[in-house]
This record gives sequence, structure tokens and C-alpha cells, in this order.
Amino acid sequence: MDERFAFLAEWYDPSAALLRRYQLLYYPRDGSVEMFDVKNQRTFLRRTKYDDIKLEHLFVGNRVNVFSRQLSLVDYGDQYTANKLGSKKERTLAMIKPDAVTKIGDIVQMIYDADLIVTKAKMTKLTWKQAADFYAEHQSKSFFNNLVQFVTSGPVVTMELMGDEAVSAWRKILGPTDSGVARKEAPSSLRARFGTDGTKNAGHGSDSLASAARELEFLFPSTPGCSTSNTATFSDCTCCVIKPHAVAEALTGKILNSITEAGFEISALQMFNMDRANAEEFLEVYKGVVTEYTGMVTELCAGPCVALEIRGTDAPRTFREFCGPADPEIARHLRPSTLRALYGKTKVQNAVHCTDLPEDGILEVQYFFKILDE
Repeated sequence: MDERFAFLAEWYDPSAALLRRYQLLYYPRDGSVEMFDVKNQRTFLRRTKYDDIKLEHLFVGNRVNVFSRQLSLVDYGDQYTANKLGSKKERTLAMIKPDAVTKIGDIVQMIYDADLIVTKAKMTKLTWKQAADFYAEHQSKSFFNNLVQFVTSGPVVTMELMGDEAVSAWRKILGPTDSGVARKEAPSSLRARFGTDGTKNAGHGSDSLASAARELEFLFPSTPGCSTSNTATFSDCTCCVIKPHAVAEALTGKILNSITEAGFEISALQMFNMDRANAEEFLEVYKGVVTEYTGMVTELCAGPCVALEIRGTDAPRTFREFCGPADPEIARHLRPSTLRALYGKTKVQNAVHCTDLPEDGILEVQYFFKILDE
């Protein structure tokens, strides 16, 4: 008998204004899915091969896209699935300190190489009070003031990581607390590569599941409107969105690296889960203009995306050139070193969205970092 995993999934139906519940079944042998409508007790989707879902995407709290429906996985559907997939899954907090923020592409790649998934991400600038509260357990230590001063000296990138034994996996990536010790004992670790000493040590990681829960709630609060502020400047900028297919294919780190290596500044970064209404609103300028509009909307709400504020000389024009033609095939022929040539697949799944009209640069950045980040 085929092994199968079962989840309880929810989908908000905008036309009926209803939250619909399904049982989602996944068969790893052939990558097929099946869905049952819980309320009406009937098959909603017969077993169908579906390549866009992988086993590593299936965990409670994640969102998956099945034929344009963005499903939230809210619970395990049976004990077998809970035992097999749920037992080792953990969430932990990762913070990239100010000294390593420019290395964010390398660090995200290290995270994906360790089979961890980034489920939330935000570039923020902590206030003294926020940093002091975050490090409250160290308040009596001699290094406390230096630590708080350093962490508030520039932007940090906070992330929620998900994966098997994520707490210890992330701490292994970080390496020993003192960067000098790390260079001797774990030379390929994050702190060995990017840190300086015991305070300026590139990153922070929760030391236990209890600490992870507290720190995640502190930096990604469940109460709306209580989050830390983003770092968007809304000046001399343009917008870039790393599309869901590229995020799912673990290309985020490589794309971020390509952007910084080309001399652009990433002045704000945040992961978003777009719903269809938001995607339609953001891409409205393309409606009736490009034939791929519907596909572009579907792709943008197919899973998490990463929005960036990009700064540089004449940023809207130069960054658009750096992204390349919308069709990756054309890009590979004409401009093989552009983002879409390197990481795109089709005109819809072309790795990144970038602002097309210079006058829309700030407006598009505002859409993500003012309107959606409330």
C-alpha cells in the first residue's frame, strides 16, 4: 500500500467569503495529491500528480499552493503523519547581526544547505529598549552594554527557521560564540567566516525550544501591529520581489548574492505571503497589457515571496536592466548574466519581479513596506 501523509488544510474562498476546510493527502512515491471537502464529506480533487509540492514543504503552519488555491496547513490529519513528520520539526530564531547583514545571501544559502527552511524574515533596526529586552537574561553580565550597543548599531535580519531539530542545526551553522574560537574549531561556520570576536560574532541563535518560542514571539509577535519596524527608506529606490517559485527552489541566497555583488544595496527585506486580492492590486498595472497577467497573479500568491527595497545610482533603470528581459529564454540569449537568465524558468516563473517604470519605484516599495507591513 502506498505511503501517504494527511493534513487538515484551510483555504479562504474570497467569492463566498468563507473559510473552507479540506483534508489534503500527499503520496510521496509519485508526488500526487488528493483533497476531500471536510464539511460536505466528498472528494474535492481526485488523486493527481502535482510536482509543485515536495515533502519538505509539508509541516503544520506552512502554506502550500495546490492549483491556485493557497492552503494553510493547520493540523496533522492522522497520527501516522504526526509521528512521522511532526516529531523532529522545530522552529528557531535566527538573527543576523549588523556586521554580517551584507553577507545575507551567503548566510541564507548556508541555511538551505543545512535542510532548514526560512518561514519568516525581516530586516529591522532594533531600538536600545528592544535590544535590552531581547537580551534581558544577560543584563547582569559585563558584556551586556557592549552587546546592546552593537546590536543597535545598524540593521539586523531576523528569521524564523523551520526544520528537523532546527535549534541545534542553526547553532551548528553559527559555530562557537567567540569568532576566534570558531575559526580554530569550526572554520566553515558562520561566525568563523563573518565574525570578529565574542560580541561582533555575526549571528544569534536560540539556545533551546523555550528560548526559541519566546524570541520568535518577541520579534514576530502574534498580535498584529506589535512588530518591529522595517528599514525601508522610500527614497532613491526600486522594488524587487523574489518570486515564490524561486523561494521554494532555495534560490533566495543566490539571488541576494547576485544583487549585492552587482553593487546594489538591499536597504529593506521582508518575507510576505500574498493573498490573491493583494497580488491583483500590486500587479494591476499589467492587467490587459501583458497576456501573462493571470499567471503572474497566481505565481505571486503561490507561496512566500521576499520583497526588497533596492538602492543604487538611478536604481529603477539600472536594476531593471540587471534583472533582464521578462522571458528567461530571451534573457539567456541576449543578456546571460542577468537575474532572469540565471534563475528564471518561464515568463511567469522568471525568478524576480522588478519595477518597470521609474516613477513607480517608491510606490511599489511602499506597497510592501507601508501597506502590507502593518
